[in-house]
Amino acid sequence: MSRLPFELFLALRYLRPKRTFVSVITLISVMGVMLGVAVLIIVISVMTGFDRQLREKILGFNAHMRVVHRESTMTDWPARVKSLQANPEVKGVAPFVMGQVLVKTQPREGNPMIGAPLLRGIDPKFETNITVLHTNVLLGEFHLDGRSVLAGSEFARAMRLHVGDRLVIYSPRSIEEMERILDEVKKGKRKDIDEAYLPEEFTVRGIFDVGYYEYNANVIVTSLENAQDLYRLNDAVHGLFVMLHDPLKVEEVRARLWYQWGADHTIATWTEDNSGILDALIVEKNVQFYLLFFIMIVAAFGIMNSLITFVVQKTREIGMLKAIGASRGQVLRLFLSQSLVVGVIGVVTGFGLGLLAVHYRNEFLQLMRRWSGLDLFPSSIYSFSELPALIVAGDIAVICGSALVICVLAGLAPAWIAGRLKPVEALRHE
Repeated sequence: MSRLPFELFLALRYLRPKRTFVSVITLISVMGVMLGVAVLIIVISVMTGFDRQLREKILGFNAHMRVVHRESTMTDWPARVKSLQANPEVKGVAPFVMGQVLVKTQPREGNPMIGAPLLRGIDPKFETNITVLHTNVLLGEFHLDGRSVLAGSEFARAMRLHVGDRLVIYSPRSIEEMERILDEVKKGKRKDIDEAYLPEEFTVRGIFDVGYYEYNANVIVTSLENAQDLYRLNDAVHGLFVMLHDPLKVEEVRARLWYQWGADHTIATWTEDNSGILDALIVEKNVQFYLLFFIMIVAAFGIMNSLITFVVQKTREIGMLKAIGASRGQVLRLFLSQSLVVGVIGVVTGFGLGLLAVHYRNEFLQLMRRWSGLDLFPSSIYSFSELPALIVAGDIAVICGSALVICVLAGLAPAWIAGRLKPVEALRHE
């Protein structure tokens, strides 16, 4: 005698593969649940990986907080640095000068290239506590003494720059100065251009790759002193970068700084500076979950269809069961057990297929790239060299649990119909 409840025993017996129409529909239903679970696991894991890696890359080159003076540059920044370093929540503080500049290369041969990157002036002794820049120099070295710059890998590729190459940098201040001189000549205040403001010449000492395309393609780095000279700041800086031990406490720390320093300073957090792309990822992840969940709903209709057909085919057997004493609840549980078994098989196989696909996702992309010749995941668009993914136990539990619930609910209507059958009516034509 089987130790299984007779409802589950009969459900497993009826689900044995047979070359019938109902068996084909049941198999299709299982495959529908499997594909629905697998696709959801793949998509949600990839979107979660995108979110995690994007946050890591953003915080690898940017700090948790950016403090600037509301009206002007920050002249008392050494005192501000000491004040921030005294805060137990603060991990590191670094001054910065940042703004867009015009760059012209000085190639040994060929035509020069012109670009407009974002110049970031840093102090190396502070910067090592803020960013991972010093550990991500691919070529050359993290060297900013003298007139030296570090260029992002994508920017260097676009501008055909190599370590040791020279380039000139036009800051907004130098362009304004040249415009002033030309304007004086035009107005007759001076007869000719007896002075000229020459741009600064720099040497590329290193090429960095921080793992995020936007930074690699649009940022060059020089020393704080060089940036101050370019922007005519003397000893002032544009602001301070602040790194916390816990990035989730930025609002708490910002509130304390506002209370301590007053409203003269603007304090921006990393979530605000990158709110557009981070919020877009969350919305896209949620929308994709709801849209792809319809795959499992379609599979649930397949389960319902197969069970209704099964009820029609097994009307006589249902009548005999009820005639020998089976209750309505037992018949109900019989058909719910069938939908549960189908759901469990579909969820388990979908779970395995999803994890397998996530594990070999980049190998699959490379295979498709070789076969089709197309780059299905261009780094210039997605900012990552490989497809990221992160499997979160909570997300997997929600996907598998909701799929199982949907499958069980799909069996309610057929089970209710079978439970309402009366033995006399079921056996009337026997």
